[in-house]
Amino acid sequence: MNQMSATHQFVAEPSVSVRDLDIAFGAHKVIADLDLEIARGEFLVLLGPSGCGKSTLLNAIAGLIDIADGEIWISGENVTWAEPKDRGIGMVFQSYALYPRMSVEQNLSFGLKIAGLPKAEIAARVEKAAALLHLSELLKRKPAELSGGQRQRVAIGRALVRQVDVFLFDEPLSNLDAKLRNELRVEVKKLHQQLGNTMIYVTHDQVEAMTLADRIAVMRSGVIQQLGPPQEIYRRPVNRFVASFIGSPGMNFFDGEIVGTGDGLSVALKGERVDLSRYAFADRPEPGRKVAFGLRPEHIAIAGARDGQVAATGPVEIVEPMGADTIVWTRYAGQPLTIRTDGESRVRAGDTITFSFDPAVACIFDAANEARL
Repeated sequence: MNQMSATHQFVAEPSVSVRDLDIAFGAHKVIADLDLEIARGEFLVLLGPSGCGKSTLLNAIAGLIDIADGEIWISGENVTWAEPKDRGIGMVFQSYALYPRMSVEQNLSFGLKIAGLPKAEIAARVEKAAALLHLSELLKRKPAELSGGQRQRVAIGRALVRQVDVFLFDEPLSNLDAKLRNELRVEVKKLHQQLGNTMIYVTHDQVEAMTLADRIAVMRSGVIQQLGPPQEIYRRPVNRFVASFIGSPGMNFFDGEIVGTGDGLSVALKGERVDLSRYAFADRPEPGRKVAFGLRPEHIAIAGARDGQVAATGPVEIVEPMGADTIVWTRYAGQPLTIRTDGESRVRAGDTITFSFDPAVACIFDAANEARL
């Protein structure tokens, strides 16, 4: 899929603009002809699996790797060949990269001292960053005396004290345990709301992406597959890859074929037939077209069908209690089906259940090119 065909969006006053970017490592081209514009004050998340090019793109914006072709503009200036320190950015890495022999206060102020700022200015910036990140009581401690979450706060603070327009985050929470990740995710979101700076955030965690982003750029093999608000990407993924990457548990997929004529189109699955009169096609298919029929686990109810819904029965194979939710594994159209239901569900393995879904919230993709229909 060409990223320009459906995902490229121009913004009125871009804070960061990436134009026709090419990046290659030797003979291997990692990113080709990539265009991306990020609005002032926007929180953009680059999301995708390992090796998709998201960190490479971030490092190119930061000036940490050379590009083969294209331009990078930040705050209205062409910084394509500018040094990282001259780009008006602050960067937070996955590793904390703190100086172990320095206190928190010294770690926060070191870059400013190297830049030759007055002592009063340095003190004011450190004090402000420490207050924002709840580090004021920890300024005299060394990194070894801090928890992982506190160390990452210091790493974020070191970027904040630069008082730049654009902050870059390269998977900053991936080294933390689940509880700390959740806590710091909230802190990062609050920080963006308080500061209003442009933030570009790299992650492979779709929960982080959905909760933090104003827009998400889903990447695969160096190409932006879809660029849009979280709910748009969740509800109307442009292709099967995006649909499978967003959502937990993942979307259920069933091989099928379009049958019928006119408004009477249906999809024939193995032993099942689903009426598609309520489905809003973006590209109306002809009968005989091979498709993948997708259903999110949370869009399936353990209940009988209401008007316009499809009902079926199946054996319960596995039940996974998750606290607030329960994941139920059954079968539909000859394939495994996961259902996300209430945590108080009394369903047990071995039961036979009736479940239902509305075809209007399904996702249908062309089997050949995987584009949404």
